[in-house]
Amino acid sequence: MHLVSPTTGLKHRTAPLSGSADTNAACAAAAAAYDSWSVTTPAERQRALLRIADAMEAHADGLVAAEVGDTGKPAELFRSEELPAITDTLRYFAGAARNMTGAAAGEYTEGRTSLLRREPVGVCAQITPWNYPLMMAAWKIAPALAAGNTTVLKPADTTPSSTALLARIAAEHLPPGVVNVVCGDRDTGRALIAHPAVRLIAVTGSVRAGREIATAAAADLKRVHLELGGNAPVIVHDDVDIETTAAQLAAIAYYNAGQDCTAPTRLLIHASIHDAFVDAFAAHAAALRPAVDFGPLNNAAQLASVEGLLNRLPGHAKIATGGSRQTGPGFYHEATVVTGVRQSDEIVQEEIFGPVVTVQPFADEAEALRHADDVRHGLAAGVWTADHDRAMRATRALNTGIVWVNTHGTTVSEMPHGGVKHSGYGSDLSLSGLLDYTQVKHVML
Repeated sequence: MHLVSPTTGLKHRTAPLSGSADTNAACAAAAAAYDSWSVTTPAERQRALLRIADAMEAHADGLVAAEVGDTGKPAELFRSEELPAITDTLRYFAGAARNMTGAAAGEYTEGRTSLLRREPVGVCAQITPWNYPLMMAAWKIAPALAAGNTTVLKPADTTPSSTALLARIAAEHLPPGVVNVVCGDRDTGRALIAHPAVRLIAVTGSVRAGREIATAAAADLKRVHLELGGNAPVIVHDDVDIETTAAQLAAIAYYNAGQDCTAPTRLLIHASIHDAFVDAFAAHAAALRPAVDFGPLNNAAQLASVEGLLNRLPGHAKIATGGSRQTGPGFYHEATVVTGVRQSDEIVQEEIFGPVVTVQPFADEAEALRHADDVRHGLAAGVWTADHDRAMRATRALNTGIVWVNTHGTTVSEMPHGGVKHSGYGSDLSLSGLLDYTQVKHVML
């Protein structure tokens, strides 16, 4: 496959296009390695993950070059903001492997003792997206290995380089076949999830991909873990500092060119501060510099998708700043703010996945919560207010997997990351993410 640089729009690398023979070989290697890896002690798995994390830091320059080449992210932003979190994920799951807990053994019928075993699932098929290729690979591989599984991972077809390098690094610290990577397109992914050796499928991707994979998995009753799209609302009440809140949200919303499933893309602003907030937010958006403060869209198709949403804006919607593709090479798009939108508009209802933010006014708390939940996605949401009781009401009412209060986008390895509704099911990160890669066995003595 020819890989296209998002910064230039030109071919810059090649990658293998794995066919059925490659996929079969990878799954066979994972199945063969499972018998021995699944019975290693948690301490052994911990040591392996810690060594991989250390080795990733030693190979930081190569990982940065691989990731930036395929994604166009500003190199120093990736090095400072993402790489430390990636190695932290491996170190967290290294420790979590030794801290799984379960119900105590007991006598639930006379003369017999019951206990529970928590065991690995088997061979895992994992598919990752192009917005955070190395981070998503770590989110998938680390809990799978910590629980005693083996894995075959397929990165997105436009961004395989950093994942392939991670696999080479990991291979120096793992038995053969424990981690395998196949590069390719959708057909490669379909062959992987259909392979009979696979017992669990974990995917981060679009709602369309999630539906297709869940349908295919049902034929063989394979377990499925889906982290799909998002369309995050952020409710901003009238008791915030407008300038500070606008500055913080703009920095978060356009990070990675808005290609983040938790990005604050729908701002719901109290009507009394709406106009002042739009002015402040648009000014901060306009000041952001493509290629310095955020990178390009990952590929020509995604750029066209963002342009299409803006070209189809209804007459009542207005562009406060931005709105156009950046002149020059690559897939850059201006940081854009759209006002005057209505709840039923396409740009409100659909995930944008680009540097575009919509702004809507609300009259009261009930209307804000109603508009926040009135989309098919349910991954993340935010609320900004100085009123503790109001914030707590919102955290209870919002139907999402994550709610941030007076912050947005921060993740920690100890807390779960997952959604509801069309954003999927299952958790990445945390002990919940580790348990998703296990199965329970009841033993009666």
